[in-house]
Order: sequence, then C-alpha cells, then structure tokens
Amino acid sequence: MASHAANLWVLLGLGLAGIFLMTKRLKKTIKADFGAFIQKLELLPPPQPAPPKAPHPLTGLNFAVSDVFDIEGYVTGFGHPDWLRTHEPSTRTSPVVLALVEGGATCIGKTVVDELAYSIHGENKHYSTPTNPAAPARIPGGSSSGAAVAVAADFVDFSLGIDTLGGIRVPAAFCGVIGFRPSNGVISNTGIIPVSSSLDTVGLFAKDPSTLRRVGLVLLQLPFSVQRNPKQILLADDCFELLKIPKDRISQVVTNSTEKHFGRQVLKHENLEKYFSSKVPSLEEFYSQKINGDSKFSSLTLLANVAQILQRYEFKCSHGEWINSEKPVLDSAISAQINETLDMTDKEIEICKSIRTEMRLAVNNLLKDDGILVIPTTAYPPPKLGSKEIFSDDYQNRSFSLLSIASISGCCQVTLPLGYHDKCPVSASFIARHGGDRFLLDTVQTVYSSLQEHADTVAKSKLSPNAVNQEHSAEVVKEKGNQAYKDKQWQKAIGFYTEAIKLSGNNATYYSNRAAAYLELGSFLQAEADCSKAISLDKKNVKAYLRRGTAREMLGYYKEAIEDFSYALVLEPTNKRAALSADRLRKVFQ
Repeated sequence: MASHAANLWVLLGLGLAGIFLMTKRLKKTIKADFGAFIQKLELLPPPQPAPPKAPHPLTGLNFAVSDVFDIEGYVTGFGHPDWLRTHEPSTRTSPVVLALVEGGATCIGKTVVDELAYSIHGENKHYSTPTNPAAPARIPGGSSSGAAVAVAADFVDFSLGIDTLGGIRVPAAFCGVIGFRPSNGVISNTGIIPVSSSLDTVGLFAKDPSTLRRVGLVLLQLPFSVQRNPKQILLADDCFELLKIPKDRISQVVTNSTEKHFGRQVLKHENLEKYFSSKVPSLEEFYSQKINGDSKFSSLTLLANVAQILQRYEFKCSHGEWINSEKPVLDSAISAQINETLDMTDKEIEICKSIRTEMRLAVNNLLKDDGILVIPTTAYPPPKLGSKEIFSDDYQNRSFSLLSIASISGCCQVTLPLGYHDKCPVSASFIARHGGDRFLLDTVQTVYSSLQEHADTVAKSKLSPNAVNQEHSAEVVKEKGNQAYKDKQWQKAIGFYTEAIKLSGNNATYYSNRAAAYLELGSFLQAEADCSKAISLDKKNVKAYLRRGTAREMLGYYKEAIEDFSYALVLEPTNKRAALSADRLRKVFQ
C-alpha cells in the first residue's frame, strides 16, 4: 500500500514537472511583441500647425510598416537574412511612409514578412512565425504577417503591408482585423521591394473603420466628395460555395446588415463563374494554351492559375538574378514555385495581360459606380501551425480562386472581420470597381457596426442554452472604455466599447458611449448610427439624443438635429445643453 502511494506521488511530481516545462516553453514561444516586429525605430511627425489651421489629419496615431518599405538609414530586409546581408541601407524613405508621417502619424517599427514576401501563410523560418493574437495555435497569414499581428495585438493603430495575391487580405482574415487592398496603381509603389510589378498594391490594416478611412484618404489623396450609398450589394453565390465553414455564417450577416441599412431591394445574387466565362474571352485562349483544352476547369480556377503564373514570372524577372547569384536558403514550398521552369512564350504573356484588362472591364461593368461585390475572403479558417493543409491542391485552388478576383482586375477590396466560428476568426470581403476606393471606404464605415452586431447575433444563435452570461464581462470592458475616454484615448475607448457590445449587444449605454468617442474623432456618420441604435434600445436615453443631435448638426442635417435636441429637452427639461443647442439652431436656420 505504501509502495503504491509512493508511486502515485512520483507520477504526480513528474506530471507537474511536465506542466511546468510546457508552460516555460509556451512563454518562450510567444514573445512580448508576438513576434510581429523585426526592428523598432521612430519616425516622428512634424510639429502641429499653429491655429487657426487644422491639425494634421493623422495626429495621435502610430503605425508600423512591413519590411518591404524603404526607410532611410535602414536595410530593407525582404523577409530573408541573405537579402539583408547583400543590400545596403536605403538612402530614401518610401513616399508612402513619408506621407503618413507628414500627415501626423508616428512610425514605430518594421514588421516581419514571409520569405521574400512571396507566400500567403505567414510562416518564416528565419525570423520565426508571428503569433496570431486571435488564434495563437494557428498561422497568422502572409505575406504581411507581422503588420497584421501588430494591429490585432493593439501595438499600433494601423500598419502597412503589400498585397500581391492576398498579402493583406489573408492575414487580415486570419487575425480578425480590417484589411484594405486599394485599387491597383492608385498609390505609389516607389521605395517598395516588388514581388509582382503588375499585381502589387500597397495595403493597410486597421482595427476600426474610422482609422481605416482616415489613413486611406491620406494615402489615396482624394478630394472631398459627397458620400453615396450603394444601389446594389451583389452576393457571389458560387464563391460562398467554396467555403469550408457553413456559408450562412457569413452570408446571413451581410444579408441582415444590408437589409437594415439599404433595404432588401438592394441585395442581389451573382454567379461569377458564369459571368467571367462570358465577359473575359481571353480566358478561353489561355485555357487552350496552358490547360490543353480540359473543359473541367472553371473560370475562377483559371483566374487563380493566371494570377500565380504572373506572380512567378514577374518575381523571377525582378529577383531571378539575385537568387541565382546568392543561392539563398529558401523554404521548400517557395523554392519549388520560384524555381519551377516557366516556359512562357511572348504570346502567353500577352494573353495574361489581355485577361487582366478584360477582368477590370468586366468587374467595373458589373459593379458600375454604386455596386459592392461580397465574397468570402478565404475559403478555409486559419490552418494550424505546421499544418500540411496549406500545401494541398484544394486549399491552394479555393484560396487563389477568391483572391485572384481583385488581384487580376485591380479593383479595391476590404476584408471585414465577422467574429468567430469554432474559435477561429471569420470574415467577408467587399469589392468595388477600380477607382471606387472612397466609395468602398465610406460604405464600410456605414455598415461596419451593423455587421458586427449581426455577426454577434448569428454566433450567439448557435450557442447552447447553457452559455455563460457575459454581461458582467461587458461591464468590466465598458469601464475600461470609460477610463480610456477620460484619458482622451479615443481609439482605445472605441475598441473597449466595441468589445462590450460584442459581449452584450442590447445595452444602449455601450452604443451611446462609443458614439461619444466617435464624435471626438469626427466620425459623425458612425456616431449617428450608434446613437440611433442606442435610442432603439432605450427611448429615454438623453445622452444618445444629444450626441445624435451633435452628429447630425455636423453632417448638415439641421432639422433632424433640432428635433433631437428638442426631444432631449422634453425628457430632461433642465438640460441646458439641449436648450442652448436647439435655440441656436432655430435662430440660424429658421
């Protein structure tokens, strides 16, 4: 008996020792910065202009850049130590980075990219794989892995990367943040190491639509224009069939949000396979040249092939000489693609260029000036670290069939997080015509809050009746938001209030408080939407009426603003702010 007890103590001791060792290893694996940064630095904005001039548009924001952007005095590493070793420090800073710094933002570092920024997985054996904050056991997605992780982990307000065949969109989807691939050619690629010259686009990560829009407008250098609502939201039904999670988990969220904001008549359905087959005639010619006329290949699969061939061909044109001379040690999967013999004739290259031109025309004709195309960003949830799944033909075909649409057409695309499914982030993507970047950013800002609410509702509808009550957690997060608001950290406050809303979406105070933070940032449409939601939940919320009145006044909706201030006064007759605001507007506009 004594011997048996002794053996039990020995086993227990070994078990505890094992747990201790595993904990130590885990702590070593997850770095303090989640492995996002490859180099810390600081580029400070110029001093603020003296009043009455407006402050810089990006004042108070900080950001990071992927290690493909040149910064004066630093070697651009391109995700590989051999590249770092064989290149000199940059003599100039990329104009894109300079524009953001001059706009008032502070750059705090460079972030990890995949080897030679070539893959979409996010794993880099030389600098280790950044930890995905949304799902630590899963890959972060690439090539701009570190930039996405830096935003997801709240180290920066936004970050820059490069999107060739999904380098922004995939990590945004896998890490649960917003990712923006602008229209091809609208932002300068000067001072950026190319991957594929005709497909590369500077991209942007952000945690909220307000920051996305502020930074996007600085990068795009667009003049002021009146905001327009979409007249058609097209759901690409065949693209949703590619999903490896229940398609309703995403499509239902988009449908509900669209009906709420724009009405059911705006929602339409499209089969892109059939549309591209008829509108992109050069696909058939490519097909006969490269696939030997096998009629089993769909137009989306062919587009995926065209995109990958173009990337491989243009990458070798830019970097083949360096690879042959330096013989860098590359990941086997990347090496196989780069070194694969490409017997591309001049005619075949011309066919690919024709497909690119026809695709842009086809998507522009489909969407016109006021349409949004909705597709899943990725077919698969983020695979586990070290998984062989990412090399399977099915994973590759489904992924690039979705990613190639914007890459080949050059149209703009935003990846939008829609909560979780089986503990993994899920997302949808909105696509607008080439050049429709401002329209796309405005639409995202309008619907984002609603998308999050409906995503939360859909997710909760799948929970068991025994799900843990989250109201207490929501209150704790709300208090953090209140403190951030007092500290004038508006973006942080919005983040906390958004988290509280996700935990408990029927609390009017959370929406009203978030509206107050949006007002401080000048996000008046978002503030109005939040106040309207708060009022729908609580008809006697005086603060919501006051804040909506302020937002409407700033938007030029003076009659509606007067009504809001007047109703607040009915609810609270002694409220001086409501009385003064209503009287002031009546005197000016009556």
